Amino acid sequence: MSEQQRLTILAIGGHVGDAELTAGGVLASHALKGDRIVTLAMTAGERGVPAGRDMAEYRVQKVNEAKAFAEMLGGESIVFDIPDGELQDNDEMRFRVADVIREVRPNIIITHFKNSMHKDHKTTHRIVNDARFYAGLASFEREKPAFFASKLYYAENWEDAVDYKPYVYVDFSQEAYDLWVKAVSQHWFVTGSASFPYLEYYKHLARVRGIEARGTYAETFMIPEESLSLVRSEL
Repeated sequence: MSEQQRLTILAIGGHVGDAELTAGGVLASHALKGDRIVTLAMTAGERGVPAGRDMAEYRVQKVNEAKAFAEMLGGESIVFDIPDGELQDNDEMRFRVADVIREVRPNIIITHFKNSMHKDHKTTHRIVNDARFYAGLASFEREKPAFFASKLYYAENWEDAVDYKPYVYVDFSQEAYDLWVKAVSQHWFVTGSASFPYLEYYKHLARVRGIEARGTYAETFMIPEESLSLVRSEL
């Protein structure tokens, strides 16, 4: 695949593991096709530290888990040095993400849906939407030149479920599914958390969405509301 044909996908989560769980099958599928995968976590998600563990040490572990996942897909990971739960909804963060977008130059951005039970998820959604706009405007002078990511998707997440309705189904192969499961299992909370059966839930969800898409496995996405339209010349 030539560099001109190769896609770059930037998956942005509030915490390490968010994007990997909710869009990991599609990321793995694109990786197998030769596309470039970059993950960005706004925080490491270290407040989910296992009982008896040191939170600072767990943060280091989470950063390493993000790196391990990305490398298994031949990609790259970025984790901001922001404490879990303390992500600020301000322009400083918007420009910080805009700078990443200008650096990575993604064709596609994937992030959280607008509604969530989790503060960092909702804040990430708002930041990413504006950062995409800021990154695309040359009149915002930054270190890197302006770049507009043409496609934006919101991944399906059990914590972001209010008003979420699947709009885009993206199916993927058994090979991509197996790669995703192996890669996402590098995250302790995915396989070891006692609070929610993350891996079981998302594996079953991928199968259910695959059946709905008349295939084997799939993940679903929403798109910006202003893009929810079909233009046809006839019925």
